[in-house]
Amino acid sequence: MKSPHDDVLIIGGGAIGLATGLALLEAGRSVRILDAAAVGSGASHGNCGTITPSHAPPLAAPGVVAQALRWMFTPDAPLYLKPRVDPALWHWLLRFAARCNVRDWRASTHARSALLNDARTLLADWVQRYGLACEFEEEGLDYVFRDPRRFQHYVDEAAVLAEFGIATQVFDGTTYEREEPAMLPGVAGAIRFPGDARLRPDRYVAELARVVRERGGRIEAHCRVERLERAAGGVRLTTSQGTREGRDAVIALGAWTPAFARTLGVRAPIQPGKGYSITYSRPSRVPRHPMLLKDRSVCVTVWESGYRLGSTMEFSGHDDTLNAMRLAALERGAREFLREPVGPEVQERWCGWRPMTWDDLPLLGRAPGHEHVWIAAGHGMLGISMSSSTGQLMADLMTGRTPAFDPSPYRPERFA
Repeated sequence: MKSPHDDVLIIGGGAIGLATGLALLEAGRSVRILDAAAVGSGASHGNCGTITPSHAPPLAAPGVVAQALRWMFTPDAPLYLKPRVDPALWHWLLRFAARCNVRDWRASTHARSALLNDARTLLADWVQRYGLACEFEEEGLDYVFRDPRRFQHYVDEAAVLAEFGIATQVFDGTTYEREEPAMLPGVAGAIRFPGDARLRPDRYVAELARVVRERGGRIEAHCRVERLERAAGGVRLTTSQGTREGRDAVIALGAWTPAFARTLGVRAPIQPGKGYSITYSRPSRVPRHPMLLKDRSVCVTVWESGYRLGSTMEFSGHDDTLNAMRLAALERGAREFLREPVGPEVQERWCGWRPMTWDDLPLLGRAPGHEHVWIAAGHGMLGISMSSSTGQLMADLMTGRTPAFDPSPYRPERFA
């Protein structure tokens, strides 16, 4: 049988691959999306679903290295590095540490805010235009503190974030406890980011897949791409389900991107940052806003359909073990802040890998040395938040249209 021939082949069916597919379909390209597992089963599935222009500041910041060294041998710390011999990881960490300065912090914040602010506007438009049933609510996000010194540090940072178009509201502890009855006494203060939002990520990804199919896109689950090679006028993929040919290919494999890119001679210095979450049925008393319990780095998200605690960052390679100690740290952190920290029924315990680059910026653009191969990967903890703007940027670049913002900070050749 003759191999199917498509305009664009997208390798990876998470939020980034699906959003890119949707934007390309709207731009007039035809699309086939291939995923080795079920669509949306990776990092898109179990994260907390917050849409966060507030997260423009990168993880690489002044003081982070000293904090990481203090946490290094604490297995339930918010940031944990599992000791092991891994030259690629240590090279990544050295490059990351070199960026923990004010100049690079501002550069990354500027580039991240461009993606996040554009995505926030575009996502709301997509929800309305496509009827995405994903429990999307524009209700902001709160950073909550019990440590007064940490609270003051973030109050000072909030003034800087105004330069990047990120609005904040600051509450003293007494005022916030009065407004948020789900909190235990002892809040030092809180910072609200009214421009943030939330959704249920697994439903968002399912809805993107629905819309892609309705607009003529093809999605093949359980179709592992084993090799990509040049073909006449485009690319050819060897997959577990046979050969697929197309004009262009987009690599959107998240934390699995480096190994695949390496077969093409392309550098993609992405490390898998393992995150955890626990999903429950709803407690009877829940916070009115999504929140980050900053002293313990625990995210709390509430939907009509459930309740989730999540976060933590663990560099342990592609180890898929559910670490009970780190899951317990999520519940322990919630108990310090909330009157009802967990729901009556555990629905899922989950872990997944965030694709972390050392400059905290994704790789978006043409793969160096490959006319018909593109990369959309490396979004760290912000894949859901950046998905809509990533999809639109990739569609603009691939169709020759002028993007809404400068694409140069994200070009993959910066790592060549």
